[in-house]
Amino acid sequence: MTEITDDLPARLMHEEHAGWRAIVEGRGGEHYQRAMTRDALMIVDGAAFGRDEILSAMRSAPPWDEYHLHEPAVIRLGDRAGILVYRAEARRGDDTVNLRMSTTYLIEGGSWRVAAHQQTAA
Repeated sequence: MTEITDDLPARLMHEEHAGWRAIVEGRGGEHYQRAMTRDALMIVDGAAFGRDEILSAMRSAPPWDEYHLHEPAVIRLGDRAGILVYRAEARRGDDTVNLRMSTTYLIEGGSWRVAAHQQTAA
């Protein structure tokens, strides 16, 4: 069984970077197909999306050129879950976005999975 240890911030940052790298490489849908829970939810300005909508959007969106994560903080939720909160900057061509994000991870099937993700303009 995977347990939360003192390296939780590093573990969740590792998971978050893996997702961002997949998006940059154009494999976001493939990555999150494996990395999300079955009932995952994404909340963005004005909308909430379920797993199927998230995967569809990731598969059809053009990849970002680069990203940077700043100001990470972790909220522990018992012994099998945590929330990673951070500020992100991402660039696609001449378009740069600044976002405040939180990703809720839980252990499912022995691996860290995304249960919920929220992002708003910073």
